[in-house]
Amino acid sequence: MARLPLIGVTACTKQIGLHSYHIVGDKYLRAAVLGAGGLPLVIPALGDLIDPHALLESLDGLLFTGSPSNVEPHLYGGSASAPGTPHDPERDRTTLPLLRAAVAAGVPLLGICRGFQEMNVAFGGSLHQKVHEAGPFIDHREPENQPLDVQYAPRHPLQVQPGGVLAGLGLPREIQVNSIHGQGVDRLAPGLRVEALAPDGLIEAISVEGAKSFTLGVQWHPEWQVRSNPDYLAIFQAFGEACRKRAGQR
Repeated sequence: MARLPLIGVTACTKQIGLHSYHIVGDKYLRAAVLGAGGLPLVIPALGDLIDPHALLESLDGLLFTGSPSNVEPHLYGGSASAPGTPHDPERDRTTLPLLRAAVAAGVPLLGICRGFQEMNVAFGGSLHQKVHEAGPFIDHREPENQPLDVQYAPRHPLQVQPGGVLAGLGLPREIQVNSIHGQGVDRLAPGLRVEALAPDGLIEAISVEGAKSFTLGVQWHPEWQVRSNPDYLAIFQAFGEACRKRAGQR
């Protein structure tokens, strides 16, 4: 019997009382199992204490999760964040080198929300810190004080671009997605490809041109109730298949 692919899932740091913890949203771990068919392993945000190359030797895939925190703007040449903006510098120091190392090593990866933004920053792109205040864009944030089913309900259509990773999964040209983010891609990093656009022109999905394996970042949250949405499930199944292929090779 083939072993389940081992999927590293990135963690955030969280201060609880006097102590610092490493946490991952339950929905990401469940989607790694129920959508990708893998065995999730939480990757702590320990920064320089983790050697990305040594870590990748033991993994079949990587899932870069969403987070309440934002990438620190000095990492992409942005202006200082507004007071009170949550950041997680230890996560930044962990995920950005890990992303670059994973792409170079051909390890399958899927970036979601913050993970999508990390992909762009890791390869030299920049971010809008407040999409709703940046030019022509709509407000992509979730409705406050609403139940999760309302916050994660489909909010707008998405135009899947031809010839890319998403189109290759057999997704229709237009799909409906949720929208739960305040930041977004400003300048796209060199070597990244636009995979999907929101109606207002905001980039909602990216891939790495010439990647050795499945490499995709999405701004929305396909992990949410992944098995009940065929478009979301197709993304996780393709990611899982790439992880199983790597597991077989290892």
